[in-house]
Amino acid sequence: MKKATDSTSPECNNLNLKGKAREYYLKAIEGDAEAQLCLGDCYYEGDGMEKDYTQAVFWYFKAAEQGNVDAAYNLGVSYSLGEGVEQDYEKTVYWFKKAAEKGNQYAQCNLGSHYESGLGVNQDLTLAVFWYNKAAEQGDAFAQYNLGNCYMYGKGVEKDYEKAFFWYQKAAEQGDDSAQFNLGVNYEKGLGIEPDIHQAVYWYRKAAEQGDSDAQYNLGLCYEYGKGVEQDFNQAAYWYQKAAQQGDADAQYNLGVLFVNGTGVEQDYLKAVGWFKKAAEQGDADAQYNLGVSYDNGYGVNQDFEEAFLWYQKAAEQGISDAQFNLGL
Repeated sequence: MKKATDSTSPECNNLNLKGKAREYYLKAIEGDAEAQLCLGDCYYEGDGMEKDYTQAVFWYFKAAEQGNVDAAYNLGVSYSLGEGVEQDYEKTVYWFKKAAEKGNQYAQCNLGSHYESGLGVNQDLTLAVFWYNKAAEQGDAFAQYNLGNCYMYGKGVEKDYEKAFFWYQKAAEQGDDSAQFNLGVNYEKGLGIEPDIHQAVYWYRKAAEQGDSDAQYNLGLCYEYGKGVEQDFNQAAYWYQKAAQQGDADAQYNLGVLFVNGTGVEQDYLKAVGWFKKAAEQGDADAQYNLGVSYDNGYGVNQDFEEAFLWYQKAAEQGISDAQFNLGL
């Protein structure tokens, strides 16, 4: 496998290049940096030739050596994913930094992520905030969301709910589902803004419709308890199920309760047990207790006192008093 530092031109059969790729090649071998970048993209995407990450990296390196910002960013991505080169996070950071210092917003955001996580570089939350801010000011939605998190939790900056709200809103308005969910939470809890449950529901719905499981669960809660919307158990069950199917333990438990009570769904102990078990296996104490009750009484399963004891014990260890009582503790 060729490394990005190879200086020898790769073998390239001109006759196999088609369309724009051939034009880019002819310019690239003459040293045109933009053509080298575009040729790298062609190899990366398999546009006009067979996909070849090693060749893509070779041409990105050629362009980056000449100061091409996008090529430097693409090299960072290649090293991050191990595409065409061995995965190397230190080199990832090196190339992201090259591109970030020349204003590439995607490199700035990714560089911020590396400083936040300490991947390929010493962790430095202050520098993470610095680079997130650079990218966020250029309109990068993911950087705006990450910057919101920094202000929300005081990572690299003093905790500031108003600034967290500001950046979440910026990202949410660009369609970032995680930011939409967090913005909903801020509205519901009054963090950095006056509480407004109707706005909370609005943003939960935006995120939920994009598949955000946390938002789906919260929207289910709003419908179950009539917070910001008319109480609607059918809608509560609908959104709990969406979240539950993505593995959200709280939604799985709540959906199980709805099936036990026949609220918003037809009563079905078998389905209730199925959802309790999914949540219980993730460590949800209430689900463990309810699963114990199901086995104890034969609700939706064959009565099994040993299984009941097992799940009561798990719930009791997490402090569920009813489970402790049922065990005689």
